[in-house]
Amino acid sequence: MQTFITIAQIIISIALAVAILLQQRSAGGVGLLGGSSGGGYYRKRGFEKILFTSTVILSALFLISAFLNLVI
Repeated sequence: MQTFITIAQIIISIALAVAILLQQRSAGGVGLLGGSSGGGYYRKRGFEKILFTSTVILSALFLISAFLNLVI
């Protein structure tokens, strides 16, 4: 069981790193602080929305697997 969780955690971490690196650089925190990154409200659409959602899901899975790896 320990080996399975460790392998799953490695796979999830690689997928999470790829998902983070694929996101646009201009979508960072500069726009949240009032910087000039296009201004106004911006709604995610298409591939950007799928990528954002998958990043959130992968990060949650990584946290769960890390907790399970710690407990078991």
